[in-house]
Amino acid sequence: MGSNGTFLDNEEAPTYAPSIPVPNVQELVRKDPFQVPQRYVRKVEDRPKDTDTSYLSSFIPVIDLSLLLMGNNEELNKLDLACREWGFFQVCIVSERICRVVNHGVAKQVSQKMKDAAAEFFKLSLEEKNKYAMPSDDIQGYGHAYVVSEDQILDWSDALILLVHPSHYRKLKFWPNSPKGIQEIIKEYSNAIRKVATELFQSFSLIMGMDKEALLGLHKQLVQAYRVNYYPPCSKPDQVLGVSPHSDTSTITILMQEDDVCGLQIKNNNEWVPVNPIPDALVVNVGDVFEIWSNGKYKSVEHRAVANYSKARISYASFLFPHDEVEIEPLSHMVDSKTKQQLYKKVRYGEYLRSSMNKKMEGKAHTQMAKD
Repeated sequence: MGSNGTFLDNEEAPTYAPSIPVPNVQELVRKDPFQVPQRYVRKVEDRPKDTDTSYLSSFIPVIDLSLLLMGNNEELNKLDLACREWGFFQVCIVSERICRVVNHGVAKQVSQKMKDAAAEFFKLSLEEKNKYAMPSDDIQGYGHAYVVSEDQILDWSDALILLVHPSHYRKLKFWPNSPKGIQEIIKEYSNAIRKVATELFQSFSLIMGMDKEALLGLHKQLVQAYRVNYYPPCSKPDQVLGVSPHSDTSTITILMQEDDVCGLQIKNNNEWVPVNPIPDALVVNVGDVFEIWSNGKYKSVEHRAVANYSKARISYASFLFPHDEVEIEPLSHMVDSKTKQQLYKKVRYGEYLRSSMNKKMEGKAHTQMAKD
């Protein structure tokens, strides 16, 4: 670690966890649109239920980023409520003026370039995409993560996963060269998301009763990963899941959805609630690190993705989390002063992250590591 408390730029890029190679779902659908191999079929109790909970989507909080940046108490209270009761919210950029004030650059032209480039990448041949295939010992690249056994039920999706910050963590051999300019587009989009995240961290610090820069400082070095998920259409969408139920091991996750295809669902009061897209909004969710630091006041929430019959869907998830060597535990002022009950023990973040990645996605089971 350098004398200023930051980690050195010449440290080796980390590896995370191996994942067993499995068939490419997009290619399965291309060869036979009506084929759903048994290995993707969920147990009856785990399948999406045919119940209409879409009306609940309107209750998911929508936060005005411009008001947060002004320190508006009402909006900060709304953020606090969103993190306590939902663990999810959507954040809107309300005008071009606000975009300039925030200087995050996630204007329509930036997000649209990212969407266009990703769509072109997934149109490439399997042979071309496999030039960026995940290695045997890590999850950067194109393929599938969290596959830990040969008999595991698989998700109905393919993914491109990259580390984008700090820049010396990038393994550029896994960054696509096609379509032309996609690497620069990923960098531009990720930089814009990073600025949104740092602004949000300031507000999170305030609702946790800390100085505005405190939460960012706890990370020592803010690491950022990027995952583009491709969900092909499915002839039996009621029997599969695009992504298994899980909570994120990040501090926060920022997601860009397609404007016209819903697939994300979150668990609230034992109901699976769809997160209906709001044009030009970003979805933000609390991760496990935030839950641990807050001693459970703010909870990382189970979420999943469902498939649909007629249309492919792409989503764009950015994960923000601490450096491997950071030790995470409940902050002292977040522990109840009367009961003194600390719900989580101290864990090294790198160990926590890799422990979760060496397991299949299974709700919040991996958070037990911080409780035992």
